[in-house]
Amino acid sequence: PEVILERAIVQPRHIEIQVFADRHGNAVHLGERDCSVQRRHQKVIEEAPSPAVSPELRARMGACAVAAVKAIAYEGAGTLEFLLDAQGEFYFMEMNTRLQVEHPVTEMITGLDLVEWQLKVGAGETLPLRQEQLAIRGHALEARIYAEDPDKGFLPSIGRLIHLAPPLEGLNVRVDTGVEQGDEISPHYDPMIAKLIVWDETRERALSRMLQALADYRVVGVSNNIGFLSRVLACPAFAQADLDTGLIERERGYLFPEGAEP
Repeated sequence: PEVILERAIVQPRHIEIQVFADRHGNAVHLGERDCSVQRRHQKVIEEAPSPAVSPELRARMGACAVAAVKAIAYEGAGTLEFLLDAQGEFYFMEMNTRLQVEHPVTEMITGLDLVEWQLKVGAGETLPLRQEQLAIRGHALEARIYAEDPDKGFLPSIGRLIHLAPPLEGLNVRVDTGVEQGDEISPHYDPMIAKLIVWDETRERALSRMLQALADYRVVGVSNNIGFLSRVLACPAFAQADLDTGLIERERGYLFPEGAEP
């Protein structure tokens, strides 16, 4: 009972495993994503690979995910979600039978187009690569740019995007968005403005690149979370990869400074 209680108190990490399976009995995993930084149980920043997952643990979690999709004769893209405790034990939560919002970080570290994979598998083709042909390189981060006010409990913001200027895209910086300058952020849909994704050779360099990309992002007309995201990334706990699902609440003093300029 003491062990169970101790594990219940400690906040876990939220880890996803990306899988693909075809109708010919083949299945592979493409590594993990760390989605531990959350607000209101919704992901804020994702990264791949997870700083907490060793190659051995990745192989174990990946094998578990592949076995699961093979057991149900699954076809297509899927995401298996796990909780990872401080002892390195992982616990299955759920499976999402689709590509997730954060799939670009997996694309960045594998060099693969997962939408293309999904279309090929859906058309009845075999998986383009086998497990032994897959590898990960470097580190990727994704930040969700929202029209919301973090200082008011992340209350969604509505209005017209008077000025919208994302950072310059290139091999290391990617912006996925469905809005442009002049569009309205309405109360009827999710207030996400864009996904900002960066890649670099190491986590430290990717973190620096993301901070610069956020500094270059300009949004005028609605409240937004860009300043908050920058504080999360600059937070010592995040920089040191001391992550779990309670990070934002644990670091409130740093993330929500009193009297901060808007």
